[in-house]
Amino acid sequence: MAATEPAAVAPATGHEDILRRQSLREPAARTYARSLPVVPVRARGLTIEGADGRRYLDCTSGAGTLALGHNHPVVLEAVKRVIDSEAPLHVLDLATPVKDAFTTELFATLPASLAREARIQFCGPAGTDAVDAALALVRAATGRNGLLAFTGAHHPYGTAPGTPDTPGISDIRVTRLPYPHPYRCPFGVGGERGAELAARWAENVLDDPETGATAPAAMIVEPVQGGGGVVPAPDGWLRRMREITSARSIPLVADEVLTGVGRTGAFWAVEHSGVVPDVMVMSKALGGSLPLSVIVYRAGLDSGRPGAPAGAFRGNQLAMAAGAATLAYVRENRLAERAASLGTRMLVCLRELAAAHPCVADVRGRGLMIGVELVDPAAPGDVPPPAPALADAVRRECLSRGLIVGAGGRRSGVVRLLPPLTVTDEQATAVLDRFADALAAAERALVPA
Repeated sequence: MAATEPAAVAPATGHEDILRRQSLREPAARTYARSLPVVPVRARGLTIEGADGRRYLDCTSGAGTLALGHNHPVVLEAVKRVIDSEAPLHVLDLATPVKDAFTTELFATLPASLAREARIQFCGPAGTDAVDAALALVRAATGRNGLLAFTGAHHPYGTAPGTPDTPGISDIRVTRLPYPHPYRCPFGVGGERGAELAARWAENVLDDPETGATAPAAMIVEPVQGGGGVVPAPDGWLRRMREITSARSIPLVADEVLTGVGRTGAFWAVEHSGVVPDVMVMSKALGGSLPLSVIVYRAGLDSGRPGAPAGAFRGNQLAMAAGAATLAYVRENRLAERAASLGTRMLVCLRELAAAHPCVADVRGRGLMIGVELVDPAAPGDVPPPAPALADAVRRECLSRGLIVGAGGRRSGVVRLLPPLTVTDEQATAVLDRFADALAAAERALVPA
């Protein structure tokens, strides 16, 4: 009797089976999946539904990519229009009506003095691609190899290779400067005094030839450090950085990858200080949940030479349509102002909570970009070290209560809250209540009484 072929077996689709296969097939380097054993199957706004039937309040917003939350109707409609029109979905750097509409909407949100003379470069899909493109731009414009960056910066500046047609940026000489920190001040004083000392340090590095710093092609700064632990730059200090760079003809690059599109309570975080940079790096929420990154810069920096690093996937029409819809919705509905007011109320509530929990060393943020720094209160010293185990326990306790939060900062000791700009007052209250319960549970388990 002839052997029969075995029947094809469809993969199991259960929650645990999917997680098991992921752990076998994907590397240990995966990030969110290691701490969030969630298999999303549906999502809308702040809410995710998992394959196990549980519902979660998502306060990561796709690492900040979801300004309007999951599957917002205006984003879905914009994407459907492009698909139904049979427009090409990938166009390299060719002009299209979709791209023109996106660029027009984006320029309407820029600081007026920059918008009047701005140029835009579409880059490969990730924020890192835009950062690399910005560094290649300023290097070509200035002919210099140095870069001024700051401790705690999220992006690995100066790591991308060059190409045969463009100057490499992997050999950029990065000089790290102190970033003012309200809790972990590098000078041990904090506040305005700490910011002033940080500014003087930057001036000294530039003006003292014996510091050995390479002549900088630019200074790059996050107006609010994200991966560094949600650390807002003091407005006065950021204005000093603008003055210092302008006086020395050094382009100022604002890394707005995470802070842009209303996240901090202004459309662009540099607007809080009134600073207008020479280059703005944009991604994450810019694509309305789809991969998109650009740099916008003063026309005088344009070398006019084709072939700058940009990437093959810089012509994503669906992302441009989703991005234009997101930008317009945030602008027309004043969601940046909404983020400012609701974020202030959430910060007040969290600081009141911190007063009852010695493990909470600092609560800080801007708009709906909030960080809660956790420490071991029994550790010696005025500034205890971060408590990553406690932060991880808080994340797990949050998850068990149906709340998804992130982590960052030194040794991942800062719990991060990034709700979408569309979060309601009632949802914000639910987030705070669940976080408070989770914090108390984690503290009881890990911090000695």
